[in-house]
Amino acid sequence: FLSVTEDLVRRRAEHNNCEIFSLEEISLHQQEIEKLEYLDKWCRDLKILYLQNNLIPKIENVSKLKKLEYLNVALNNIERIENLEGCEELKKLDLTANFIGELSSIESLKCNIHLKELFLVGNPCTEFEGYRQFVVATLHQLKYLDSKEIERSERIKALQNYPEVKQKIREQEQAYLLKRAREKEEAQRRMQERKDKKQKQMDAKLEFDSPDSPQEKEDDQAEGDGDQEMCRTVEDDEEDRRFWEEPTPYTPESRLETHRYIEEKRRAKENIRESKKREKHPWTLVTAEGKVLNMNVPKLHFSLKDDEENNQIILELAVYRHLDTSLLDVDVQPTYIRVLVKGKPFQLVLPEEVKPDSSSAKRSQTTGHLVVTMPKAKEIILAKQNVSASVKHSDCNTLQKNARSGQVEKLEVDPSKYSFPDVTKIIQGKERTGQGPLKLHPEKITEIKKSCVDYENNEDV
Repeated sequence: FLSVTEDLVRRRAEHNNCEIFSLEEISLHQQEIEKLEYLDKWCRDLKILYLQNNLIPKIENVSKLKKLEYLNVALNNIERIENLEGCEELKKLDLTANFIGELSSIESLKCNIHLKELFLVGNPCTEFEGYRQFVVATLHQLKYLDSKEIERSERIKALQNYPEVKQKIREQEQAYLLKRAREKEEAQRRMQERKDKKQKQMDAKLEFDSPDSPQEKEDDQAEGDGDQEMCRTVEDDEEDRRFWEEPTPYTPESRLETHRYIEEKRRAKENIRESKKREKHPWTLVTAEGKVLNMNVPKLHFSLKDDEENNQIILELAVYRHLDTSLLDVDVQPTYIRVLVKGKPFQLVLPEEVKPDSSSAKRSQTTGHLVVTMPKAKEIILAKQNVSASVKHSDCNTLQKNARSGQVEKLEVDPSKYSFPDVTKIIQGKERTGQGPLKLHPEKITEIKKSCVDYENNEDV
């Protein structure tokens, strides 16, 4: 059976930052809960508790909720009102559409002195003769019963006839409890029949699936699969029709049986779906001969750019904007790139060999596109060629050339764009280290200053 779990409570406590110890309100409706527990330990401060449309058979484990003001357990399998004496602040109790036939159990609510509203619509006890009079006379604190206000005159009249009404209610209760005992026996018998039938079907299936020899199994498998599946579908449809057309009394057992049947069918469909997924042949990404194939299973737009200036190849893949990055798996190889998008492969053979270790992948925050930058394995440094050309046509003096020869890239300048002081005049005029670019080499300039006393500038040198 399904019970209340801590994970479920935390998920339903989003409005309280998933903190459950300080919760004042929680909604656990339509969660297929079959047992009510733990809430009185985890959520002591609860004031409002919604548990409608579950499969709860008994009110329990809520007596320690001293602050509880509203409890909604409508559309469950509850047959008796109990274990609410500890809910001192309870003001409203909704038991709509349950299976309460033991009407005398409402006497346990006398302790709940703040109880003002009670809902019992849709329960078998509402069919009893004198139902409303009995409830009004028993619970003096009530203001509303089944959304109808209790008048003072109605209460006086109910109290006057209380002994007679109570006797009638007791008699009808006994008759109902006998009827319920028979229904429980019938439900038990039906359940046993279903189990036996299911066991027979399983045994028959095992006999059908085990031929005399493995060879027979291989021979019969291909032609038998289609017929077997068709027969199974027909049988399932027939079983569905019988189940839904068979008249059954509306009882907690039949409601639970219906739920279990629906759940069983759902799981069977899921298992078939999963088995079909597993049967799918994996995509052929590389042929037996070792040839890498181009593939775009996720059907995404992409562009492949050859960035010659930076000597790299750039792939831009139009991944869905809101797709989580954890669902992307990028694998760069020297000759191809593979991207798994939610398990679906995108594979592209590259026009030139690249360096996988130096490659990088980034994700756009606006478009969500994936950009993979892959440096080429064959290095062509265009910048160095430009530097050598500029040195050849430079009109700088010899000393500047000598100074640049050590670190060409750092000190390379275009004389037409930048103006620097004439270094030769600085050396001849004043004995001090050069400013500007040459201050990076003060030691070298000092040596020139000392050794070249008779220095004569010759531009042909």
